[in-house]
Amino acid sequence: MSYVEPAPIKDRENPFESMMSRFHIASQALGLNDEVYNVLKNPVKQVIVSLPVTMDDGSIRVFEGYRVIHSNILGPSKGGIRYDMGVNIDEVKALAAWMTWKCAVVDIPYGGAKGGIRCNPRQMSSGEIERLTRSYTQEMFSIFGPDRDIPAPDMGTGPREMAWIMDEYSRANGMTINAVVTGKPIVLGGSTGRAEATGRGVMVSAFAAMEKLKINPYQSTVSVQGFGNVGSHAALLMEERGSKVVAISDISGAYYNPDGINIQQAVEFREANGGTLTGFTGGEVIEGEELLTLEVDILIPAAMEDVITVKNAEQINARMIVEGANGPTSARADDIINSKGTLVVPDILANAGGVTVSYFEWVQNRLGYKWTRDRVNRRSDRIMRESFERVYKTALKYGVSMRIAAYIVAIDKVANTYKFRGGF
Repeated sequence: MSYVEPAPIKDRENPFESMMSRFHIASQALGLNDEVYNVLKNPVKQVIVSLPVTMDDGSIRVFEGYRVIHSNILGPSKGGIRYDMGVNIDEVKALAAWMTWKCAVVDIPYGGAKGGIRCNPRQMSSGEIERLTRSYTQEMFSIFGPDRDIPAPDMGTGPREMAWIMDEYSRANGMTINAVVTGKPIVLGGSTGRAEATGRGVMVSAFAAMEKLKINPYQSTVSVQGFGNVGSHAALLMEERGSKVVAISDISGAYYNPDGINIQQAVEFREANGGTLTGFTGGEVIEGEELLTLEVDILIPAAMEDVITVKNAEQINARMIVEGANGPTSARADDIINSKGTLVVPDILANAGGVTVSYFEWVQNRLGYKWTRDRVNRRSDRIMRESFERVYKTALKYGVSMRIAAYIVAIDKVANTYKFRGGF
């Protein structure tokens, strides 16, 4: 197995290579042979499409869209679609691979995929976004399918976009096919509990980790970077269970209150304020970087990748990090964080509650039967707790970090499945 450390792109690490460096370490710990290593490190399929869209002013703009299928060894590939100006092929490849490991670590029968369109949805009308989404779906007719590749929401997308994808795909097939996409509105076959699922999984992971470190939840302090769907639900659920959330942030800035921020109040303020915390008075305004270095029990990075890097890792003072976002800690920062004795619940474990409930949504669509919220939450909580224990025991067995242990669990499952299927 040969692996060459790549140069970082611009001032950020290449996300695909960050993923690959961890994959390499875990593969070595497992003693993975070259055949399986080379199969698992390379995506099955990479699709790049040009999407001409008529804008509201009559002009035509051409957007670039991506879909990467990293693996379909365990089952149909699964992964979100991201609308953001920062989308690029390396990011999508990394996110697709993370989805493979995420599905494997929580033991659900999916491979990994990811999609994206380089655009700024904040500067586009609803009609423009709809035309873009339908154009992207048309280009992906041969890729998507309830037994092939199942998209879901990600940054910049939500139930509305998933409804358009389902409708466009269904029209092309002459019948309603709910199971082609997850994260849909409830009336179109979406699952109860899906909206808060990722944040809920972060909360379950945090409480499981607190138990290992013997931290009293009722005396614990939390800071949450990113107050979107994942961060706000994680903060709300942790507050409900006795933790004190002392800092939150979004694109408008960071807010700190040592006595605890009223999270329900913050959520209501955000919803009434156009989706941002601009002007929020429930905490003192601080620098976003300062939020990451606060002395708290739990830091939840729930925004973007590469927010904890070699530049600030030494200043992290949290006793544990529970990764709500995908790839928030760069590979080169891992050693620094580990040397400080900080317990990290990695992204492919901590935020897997979302794909777990997406799987439940797909199962319900295939059955034509809806589960109650209580059943969804009960089953997802059990899967998250069992997955945490499996990864924790693996970390102790191999003497590695939780992150590498999660990769070991995931890679071992995918590699064994590959071998049982007979290889290529």
